Amino acid sequence: MSGQSVQPMRMARAGSEIATTATSSARERVPLLRRPGVARALAPWCVGFLMLGIWQAWCTLGAVPAYLVPSPAAIVQQLVQDWPMLFASLLATLKITLLAFAVATVLGVAIALLFVQSPLIEASLFPYAVLLQVTPVVAIAPLIIIWVKNTTAALVVCAMLVALFPVISNTALGLRSVNPGLVNLFRIHRATRWQTLVRLRIPSALPYFFGGLRISSGLSLIGAVVAEFVAGTGGSGAGLAYQILQAGFQLNIPRLFAALLLITVTGVLLFGMTVWLSRVCLRGWHESEL
Repeated sequence: MSGQSVQPMRMARAGSEIATTATSSARERVPLLRRPGVARALAPWCVGFLMLGIWQAWCTLGAVPAYLVPSPAAIVQQLVQDWPMLFASLLATLKITLLAFAVATVLGVAIALLFVQSPLIEASLFPYAVLLQVTPVVAIAPLIIIWVKNTTAALVVCAMLVALFPVISNTALGLRSVNPGLVNLFRIHRATRWQTLVRLRIPSALPYFFGGLRISSGLSLIGAVVAEFVAGTGGSGAGLAYQILQAGFQLNIPRLFAALLLITVTGVLLFGMTVWLSRVCLRGWHESEL
């Protein structure tokens, strides 16, 4: 009997090994470009290179003047030529952006935590947060620059006002979007308000919070550039907005596009940083990153 029972087990193991080998060999036979992950990663690059090729061909074959629309090759050449100056301006803009992003994150989370403490508090203060969001920063930036004597602090305040609302709205939505059954479970076990907040509401709000960070990171960069446009600060600590203004006055359009390219790349990197941070914090326990 023992020999008869061992034989089917060996046959089953052999069958599973054969199936595993067949599956792995089938995966190896799939062409690299037909794999879903590789195709999704290469598709944006292919579209981008195609658009750059059309742009370059249009500028070259049509003999388009560089002061109207520079070719990608001319933009890259200007970027390499003016790299020390543009890189210093990039660091100045990035400093304002990161400071505004950090302040908006901390202040937005604090305000969202205040909102969820009482529906009356949220009803009283949330309209003013919306009012702050819909007010153009270009209209209030001159006043902030006049009121705040330190130029860096004034630029940070302007950029922070642009990036603040997504953190408030998304975090407050996440703190309220809690399973009522879990809330009742915490009440049954007589959990304090602090325990409910730390162990239930904050973990449930993390996906919403990181969604707000993705939006706020780009808005902080936009706010910093707009604030620099309004302030018009020059000198050694001038940001990319000042370089764009100067390039426009001098009709140095390749330099203008080179500065725009640096702003675009910085925005993409900031967005990628928040996506990576979200995956690190949510991986392994939340369905959005599984």
